[in-house]
Formats: sequence, C-alpha cells, structure tokens
Amino acid sequence: MPQSAKINRQILLASRPVGAPTAANFNLVETAIPTVADGQMLLRNKWMSLDPYMRGRMSDAKSYADPVPVGGVMTCATVSEVMESKLSGYAAGDLVMSFGSGWQDYTLSDGTMVFRLDKQMKEPSQALGVLGMPGFTGYMGLTDIGQPKQGETVVVAAATGPVGTVVGQVAKLMGCHVVGIAGGEEKCRYAVEELGFDACIDHKDVGLNDQLAAACPKGIDVYFENVGGKVFDAVMPLLNAHARIPLCGLIAQYNATELPAGPDRTAQLMRLILSQRIRMQGFIIFDNYGNHFPEFLKTMTPWVESGKVRVKEDRVEGLENAPEAFMGLLEGKNFGKLVVKIAD
Repeated sequence: MPQSAKINRQILLASRPVGAPTAANFNLVETAIPTVADGQMLLRNKWMSLDPYMRGRMSDAKSYADPVPVGGVMTCATVSEVMESKLSGYAAGDLVMSFGSGWQDYTLSDGTMVFRLDKQMKEPSQALGVLGMPGFTGYMGLTDIGQPKQGETVVVAAATGPVGTVVGQVAKLMGCHVVGIAGGEEKCRYAVEELGFDACIDHKDVGLNDQLAAACPKGIDVYFENVGGKVFDAVMPLLNAHARIPLCGLIAQYNATELPAGPDRTAQLMRLILSQRIRMQGFIIFDNYGNHFPEFLKTMTPWVESGKVRVKEDRVEGLENAPEAFMGLLEGKNFGKLVVKIAD
C-alpha cells in the first residue's frame, strides 16, 4: 500500500517478543495525520532505517534507553520532508534526517535530534547509513576508542554491515592490516574485492579459529565488537598486549532467552583483560559522541563522494514490509545497510 496524503500508517509494538521477534509482535494501524502546533513541524517520512538496536527497545529489560511501550510506535531514524512548519528555522520543503520519527508515514517534531540535509543530495538514504548513526558509530568507535596506528591489525565483525564497512575502510585509510568477519562467501568476497580488506573470514566456516589466526599473523591490536558469541571466542586468543576493543553491539545475543551453553568464561576474559592490559569499552554513539557529529560529516562526506569509502545498501520497498525485513536483519539476511523506502 503506497503512502497516502490523508492517513498516517503506523507500525506499533503489539507485544514484547520472547526470543526472536515474529510478525505477531507488530501491528499495522491507520490513524489521522497529526496537526501541527506552535513550535512543531510535520515530517513526511521517505526513508526509514532498520538497525539491530531496535530489538533491545522491544524489551523492557534495563538498558541505556527507555523501551518502546506496548502499543507504541516502533522507533527509528528517517529521512523526511518538512510538510508544514511552525518551528523557527524550518520551512516546508526542507529535507531533514530525524532520529526520533518512528515506523510511520508522518511524524510531529519539535526539532530535537533533527539535522538538515541538502535538498539536492543524490542519495538521501545514505544519511541513515554511512553518513548517519551507523557510519558515525564505526568512525568514532574506531578512531577514539580503537585508536589504530599504521601497521597494526584491525579485525571487525559483521564486516559488510553499515558499521563494519566503515570501520574496515577507515582503518585501511589509516594504514592498517584489516581483517573482516562476515557470514557467507559472497559477503567475504565483497569485503576483500570491493572494500579493500586484506582478508575476510566466513564465521559459518568450521575452520573460523584457524583461518582467523592465519589472517592475523601478528595478532590483533584492535577488535571492533558488534556481534559477540563464537566470533569473540575466536578473537580472544589472538589479542595482543594493549589491544583495544570498542564495543557497540552484541547482535548474536539479542534474541537469547538464557545464558549460552557451556562453562562460564567470565574469569578467563577478566584474566585476559588484566594480563594483556586490554582496553574494552562500550559506548552509545550519541550519548558519548553526539557533539562530534558535524566533525564526522565533514570528514566522511568527501570520502564517500570521492569513492574512498564505498557504500552498499539493502533496500526494501514499503512501510508494511518493515517487520519482515527487521526480522531478517537479526538473522543476518541483509547485505549492506538495511533501509526501507516509504515514499518517493
């Protein structure tokens, strides 16, 4: 169903998932387009971003952000057109990126976490990926926490995702030996042949540990963690003294309903951190680095425009298809930054 000028479609959280989300956890409804009050603007959402963090927002477990309430609109970032404005500094026709729009056709905004975009931007959806939150996450986590030096070995999991592609390509620009870990031969080939990684290991391969060791003959100096699980198990023995681990996600564990099977390896990890003097730091991008966003765009935009940083998107048509696409994202079915085209 195409976007309408008369109704506002919304996708609500119908229930909290236990384990992997299912279609029953979402509910598509039709509501009236909201009325603009003083100090507000009405956004018509054209592109929406789907990201792993949204699984955490579906849960009411304690986290860094409030959960989406049952019956509430699912949260996301969007690229949107201003339809009507009673907010100083914005006018009808402006193109913006909003981090609080939600899975819906229209959103009221007071300008909080809204960034103006160039109306002539060739690929506006990139503001949700390489020039948005995922790219910002990869860039700041790598450069500030990872602090890679020329000649060091950088390993990144989910290497062909929107965060991993930025981490790997920026590390190469900084003169590092870059090894990616991805799911499947096609993704690994893309990381090496298109993105310029020195190697990429298929985490589905039974020889993951040995292949990773062979690709990192000098050990690992920086490991960018956004997966967890068996991938981190393969990385741990290869971490060098004073290694740095930026931690922005654990997608392998998001649908877990209990602790992983096997022995408790907490003591092993703690001993490794101590003996190797490893820096492992979690971060939430806008909480920790929000004031650096303009600086990031100033650096990344020319890299993208010149082709120094390459971009791949996985585009889905139609708001109604967002739940299925999101469920696939958590299973690793996407190839590139996952975005949903809501309207032309």
